Amino acid sequence: MAFAGLINASWILFNFWHWPISRIGYSGCCLGDCHRLDNRFHYLFYLLVFKVEMVSRSIPSRSVMKASGEDMLRIGIPAAGANMMTPLAAGIMTAIAAGFGDTAVAAFGVGARIEPIATLLVLAMSSSLPPIISQNFGATRIDRVEEAYRISIKFILGWQLIVYTLLAIGAGLIASFFSDDPEVISAIRLFIWIMPVGYGLQGIIILTNSSLNALHKPLSALYLSIARFFVFYVPLAYVGSVYYGLFGFFAGAVCGNFLMAMISWHTFNRAISGEHRLRKETVEA
Repeated sequence: MAFAGLINASWILFNFWHWPISRIGYSGCCLGDCHRLDNRFHYLFYLLVFKVEMVSRSIPSRSVMKASGEDMLRIGIPAAGANMMTPLAAGIMTAIAAGFGDTAVAAFGVGARIEPIATLLVLAMSSSLPPIISQNFGATRIDRVEEAYRISIKFILGWQLIVYTLLAIGAGLIASFFSDDPEVISAIRLFIWIMPVGYGLQGIIILTNSSLNALHKPLSALYLSIARFFVFYVPLAYVGSVYYGLFGFFAGAVCGNFLMAMISWHTFNRAISGEHRLRKETVEA
């Protein structure tokens, strides 16, 4: 993935400026991204089919396709639904920010660029934790599932605290990179001082959702995603914006993440307790 990112950046830069011939602009960026996706697809296809042979070259029977498809869709459809919540909520949040004018929209837009970088490790762990959870769940080692989850949560909270500290210290410098307007700089600083407080809490939510998918509980993860965005995150941000302006908008979003993180933690622990109880009943039977 890191190599693909470097290739993507190189292709986009080359196609944007089209060295050494002529600059072709944003159409070059699109072309570079298409090249990146095409090359990545062909490499992964070769890797999975020919090198590690994880994908069979023979056409499966209808019964095999049906059984495999049902298993994948049972987890895949709710997981896809949960992923759809993020851009939908982002659109609503942008609409709320628009009520404060162009300055707030600019600050929120900058924050949307900062967030993926600040939560990069969270996103990486959301991909690396589920295989560990799923493997130990399949081996009926629920104690290891619980241990992996707890260690991950502790680590991500500590890491995001460090990230927040660095962002808060450099808030003014970061804001000045994006704008020369004092009002926009002030709004960006406010975003950086408040919103990243919730990134560790957001990490709990994301890791819990991915862990629940690994435990074959995709509907629980979907319900948590719906509740996060449309019961806590967006509504509390809106209420905060009504009473306390832009500060309340950001603070309300953080409060929503806090409440949802607590619920996510409780939901996972309840799921683990249920698995412990089920294993105990199975042994006794």
